Amino acid sequence: MKAMILEQTADIATNPLRLAELPPPQPGPHQVRVQVQACGICRTDLHIIEGELPAVKRPLIPGHQIIGIVDRVGQEVQTVREGDRVGIAWLQDTCGQCEFCRSGRENLCAQAVFSGYHVHGGYAEYAVASETFVYPIPSCFTSQEAAPLLCAGIIGYRALRRSHVKPGQRLGLYGFGASAHITIQVARHWGCSVYVCSLREEHRALAKELGAVWVGGATESPPEKLHGAIIFAPAGDLVPVALEALEKGGTLALAGIYMTAIPPLNYARHLFHERTLQSVTANTKQDGLELLQEAASIPIRPHTETFTLESANEALQHLKQGKIKGSGVLTIS
Repeated sequence: MKAMILEQTADIATNPLRLAELPPPQPGPHQVRVQVQACGICRTDLHIIEGELPAVKRPLIPGHQIIGIVDRVGQEVQTVREGDRVGIAWLQDTCGQCEFCRSGRENLCAQAVFSGYHVHGGYAEYAVASETFVYPIPSCFTSQEAAPLLCAGIIGYRALRRSHVKPGQRLGLYGFGASAHITIQVARHWGCSVYVCSLREEHRALAKELGAVWVGGATESPPEKLHGAIIFAPAGDLVPVALEALEKGGTLALAGIYMTAIPPLNYARHLFHERTLQSVTANTKQDGLELLQEAASIPIRPHTETFTLESANEALQHLKQGKIKGSGVLTIS
C-alpha cells in the first residue's frame, strides 16, 4: 500500500513525510481493517511531526480523521461487517478496566492508544483499529465531508460541552480553523450567539458567513461578556484575554492537545467571581456518537479543501500558514 511516513521529527517546511510502499496491515482478533477513502489533516499532526509532542513511534504514518470501507475483520469481531463505511478517530483503544474506562471517561485512560501517534494512522491506503472505537458514518456525508468530523468535530463538540454554555447564551471562539468552523454550526443550532476572535481575515469572513454575531482580531475584546468560551489556537497568551472576557460564573475550555506557555494570571481580573478554566483531553466514544448524530440532524456542512495523499507535506504547510479555509482533507482511493 502507499503511505506517507515520518521517520524523523522536523519542521514541516522541510517536507519530512516520505511516500513509501508498505505491506497492508492485518487486523488483530478484535480489529477491523479499513480501506481509506479520506483522511483529514489536523494541527495535532503538525505537533507530532514537528516534535511538539513526545515521539513514541518511528517510523510513523500520521492521521486520525479516517473515513473508509471495512474490507477485513478480525476473527473475534462482532459489531462491524465488511462493507461498512466507518470512521477512525484519535482515540482508538483503551484498557477497558481502569476507573476511567469503567466510569465513561476512557479518554483519560493511561493505556489509551491514539491513531497516528501510538499506532499507524490514515495517511495511507489502509488502516486498522479496534472495533470498539470505529464509528458508523451517516449517509448524508461524503467521505471528504465526514473526515473533519472525526477530530475537529468531536473535539469541538467536547470543548463546547466543557464550556458549559447553554442554548441561547453567548459563546466566544478564539481561533477559527477546522474545529471552530464545525463548532459554530452546533452552537448556532443551539441558538447561541457566537463571538469569534481570529488572526486571519479570511477566517473571520468564514465565521461571519457561518453566523457569528461579531468577529474581531485574535486579542480583541467582544462587545459583551461571554457565558462560555473555547480557545482552539495553541496560544497560551490568549488564556488571560479570554478569561477576562468571561461573564461572572463563565467557563473557558482549552481545546488543544498542545499550548504554548500561559502567562501569569491575576486572580481578581481573570478567575474571581467563579470563573472556571477547563482543559479538554481527547474524547470519549460517546462524544463521537453524539456529535455524528447531531451533525447529521442539523446537518453540519464542513468546508473542505482536498489534497492528494502524495501532497500531505504541502497540505500541512498550508495548515500551518493558516491558508486553509475550513478543513484540509487528503483524498485516497
